[in-house]
Amino acid sequence: MSDLADLPDLHSATIDAIMGHAGRSTLPFKRANREEQHATAFWFNELVETTAEGEVVRQYLVTSGRPAEVEIAEFTLRRDLCAPAMSAEKLLMTDFAQGWTHLGDLGVAVMSTTGLHAHGARKGWRWTTDEITDGIAATEEDIAALGESPVVAYLLGHDVGAGNGAREQAVVVGKISRSGDGGIRWMGRLPEGCVGAPVFIGSGLGGNSFKLVCVGVALPGDDHHPIAAFDRIRTALRAVTPDTAPAAPTLSEPGPQPGGPKRRWWKRRG
Repeated sequence: MSDLADLPDLHSATIDAIMGHAGRSTLPFKRANREEQHATAFWFNELVETTAEGEVVRQYLVTSGRPAEVEIAEFTLRRDLCAPAMSAEKLLMTDFAQGWTHLGDLGVAVMSTTGLHAHGARKGWRWTTDEITDGIAATEEDIAALGESPVVAYLLGHDVGAGNGAREQAVVVGKISRSGDGGIRWMGRLPEGCVGAPVFIGSGLGGNSFKLVCVGVALPGDDHHPIAAFDRIRTALRAVTPDTAPAAPTLSEPGPQPGGPKRRWWKRRG
């Protein structure tokens, strides 16, 4: 696997690929009415089967299990994520903790997006998100190719703006490696609010070619954050069916808040 830090063109190309494929896949959230439990969630399409008519997918929000345990959550919305654009910048979810399915001991929680789509339809708008797809979610082979030597990695999350809570999107550049027990860890600390975010690598294919791989989900940690790998997430999702999924939380849109900083579409953060 090529170390993209030594290939500036591929380094930039990987960031461009992340933004092109997944730039509108992330949503920042926190405990409502409190400045705590900041995290990032993202949209994921699980490929169920391919038929003559096309692909059958199930769509989820995915995040770290720990911040999904709050009872009322507040999502920060970007105008680019819905059409027509809403005036509201926040989306409140009550019964939030009950809406998630926790995937065994992986530390990952998923929520069906059915309720999100239904809410938009009731309000007269539709979601215009990107989704992490099965095509870029890591396979067993992708995970097996990772070694103990650090590999350049890219996290797409929403940090907590210093003093203003803007929750701007950031591409955080770091490194991941496999530990002796086979687990994957982000080397170093993450900005506050980026737990639950997707982590990517550019896997070299020779020459200037590479493929974009979403390795997994960033989890809480004191120093080196664990990464829940997508091969295990994919396996755990097979046990989640419409009959076992919990009911969708209740959603509402509070009125826009006056003033406040203007949000940028995204930023790179090293």
